[in-house]
Amino acid sequence: MSEPFDATRWQPAPLLPEKDARDGALIFVVAVLCFMACLTAMGVIAANRAAHAWTGQLIGEATVIVRPRGGETPDAAAARAAEALSATPGVTEARALEPAKAYDLIRPWLGDVSDIEDLPVPRLVAVTLDAKAPADAPKLRAALIAQNVDATVDDHSLWIKDIRRAGRLVGGVGAGVFLLIAAAAAAVVAFATRAGLAARRDVVEVLHLAGAEDGFIARLFQVRFARVAGQAGLIGAIMAAALGAGLRVAGGGGGLTPALPLAWSDLLAVVPCPLLAALVAAGAAQFTAMKLIRDMQ
Repeated sequence: MSEPFDATRWQPAPLLPEKDARDGALIFVVAVLCFMACLTAMGVIAANRAAHAWTGQLIGEATVIVRPRGGETPDAAAARAAEALSATPGVTEARALEPAKAYDLIRPWLGDVSDIEDLPVPRLVAVTLDAKAPADAPKLRAALIAQNVDATVDDHSLWIKDIRRAGRLVGGVGAGVFLLIAAAAAAVVAFATRAGLAARRDVVEVLHLAGAEDGFIARLFQVRFARVAGQAGLIGAIMAAALGAGLRVAGGGGGLTPALPLAWSDLLAVVPCPLLAALVAAGAAQFTAMKLIRDMQ
């Protein structure tokens, strides 16, 4: 009795095998690189959000240090300064801080001083600026001088510059790390492509004799390694998202520290990872394969 006809037995085998014994190592390395890239992206996003939040708070506030004149008491001088600033255009609110709050701000710098109340501590006035048209430092100084108040205005401009500089630095470092990881992934794929071509040199030669163009042969390796890198990128992205979610839950919904919050939306930074990994691998495989194929001729 004859066996039933099986069409799959007569289908041509792929020119490149679907699986290779070296794929496991390649997937592991690319997955680790993608995992690190995703963590870097989430860290940069969280740092940028924190920097914007800090600058937003500082831009909307100012601090005035008031010194009493003559026989005036510090509390009376602070009250006059708050009254003068409250009437200034661009100021939403100005309030003199209680002496206890001023002591609390100074105590960390002086240490445990029992008679801190006896020190000539200047009074502070907290100023809340109008979000749409905030008053600048010269305008605040002019209002204080008009009322004969001896005070120093701190509009937090130095802090804002430092925070913005730190934000740009973090973004630059993150971009550099990301490019370095992409270059490492491209180098790994290029090495794998070189090894694959060397192992199938006879196949490439037969394809050349059959009239296959270099681009056709290179695309075989391009598609294969793009698929492998996409799978590795997906694994790395899932691992990074799981770690980010775990850190947010462990941190009570705020990330690692309150200064560097991690939002649930930050986990979306891992979504492009598989596609980017496939594109990097495709480009590296295409470039390497074309160069090696031409060298074989």
